[in-house]
Amino acid sequence: MTNNKDLESAYRTIDKEIEALNMMKSELDSSLVEALDLMQKTKGRVIITGMGKSGHIARKIAATLASTGTPSFFIHPAEASHGDLGMLTNDDTVLAISNGGESKELSDILVYCKRYGIPLIAMTKNPQSTLGKAGDILLRLPNDGEACPLGLAPTSSTTATIVLGDVLAVALLERKGFSATDYKQRHPGGKLGAILQKVSDLMHTGDEMPLIDENANIRQVIMTMSSKMLGCVGVIDAEGNLTGMITDGDLRRAMVQSTDDELFGKKATEIMTVNPMVTSPDILVAEVVNIMNGKSITQLFAVENKKPVGVIHLHDCLRAGFTIEKKETNGNNVVKAA
Repeated sequence: MTNNKDLESAYRTIDKEIEALNMMKSELDSSLVEALDLMQKTKGRVIITGMGKSGHIARKIAATLASTGTPSFFIHPAEASHGDLGMLTNDDTVLAISNGGESKELSDILVYCKRYGIPLIAMTKNPQSTLGKAGDILLRLPNDGEACPLGLAPTSSTTATIVLGDVLAVALLERKGFSATDYKQRHPGGKLGAILQKVSDLMHTGDEMPLIDENANIRQVIMTMSSKMLGCVGVIDAEGNLTGMITDGDLRRAMVQSTDDELFGKKATEIMTVNPMVTSPDILVAEVVNIMNGKSITQLFAVENKKPVGVIHLHDCLRAGFTIEKKETNGNNVVKAA
């Protein structure tokens, strides 16, 4: 049974947090650009620090920055006062977070930054606070109260803080031209790593490729296809360009339509598919699986400048964890990484 009071509470909380985000959006100014300029030109790392709930958010911001091309890590203010200040270098930039700007635990980091000329970005709602005054650049959080009815538990303020951190990370990502390939290099494990795999990560290359020249006879086609066990052969011309492809299905059809003498008297060019569908080694595996599934084919040669550099089989993709699921809403198939 639906509890209307619970729903009303949920709506109030969401509306209050949206209100805080809208306020922050309306107050954005040139300080954001200055902070981005500073973070982008930082030769060392962007060090994020904060205490309590701000510390939890700071860890997330540091992780997001690091995974999107901006070297970054979190320093706990209390640990900083007991030796971790030594992690800071003159090439670093510090982003210190405190909603009210008066977290006592930050004082040693603020003093250290001033003493050694380490740039300091302050993220707080109070420009007149200790943190607000210490910062070389101020990123202002909205001073719009909390969604908590007591006005005490960090709710709207933490939402605004994490969003402002995302604003910094996304803007820096875009400034640097950070690509999906760059992202994959920082996420080699798990589902993210799998879904960002390229054809070049799974394709068979070198001697594993089933290739024959245009003058090969059917016996050579069968021997090559059987030894490479990929269910196909690629046909190349004298320059090494891929001109055709023969699948085990093509062979079966040729056998049905010819006598033995006729079949073994033919050349590869007589039964091959001319100018077959190919792919690039730089295309995502998920995209290639979609293509193969949509065209009801199981192999594709990857080519560069018309020359085959690899061959990928649907079974390789399935073994790597990719699955094909039917979307109930529109019937379209979707490729997912297991």
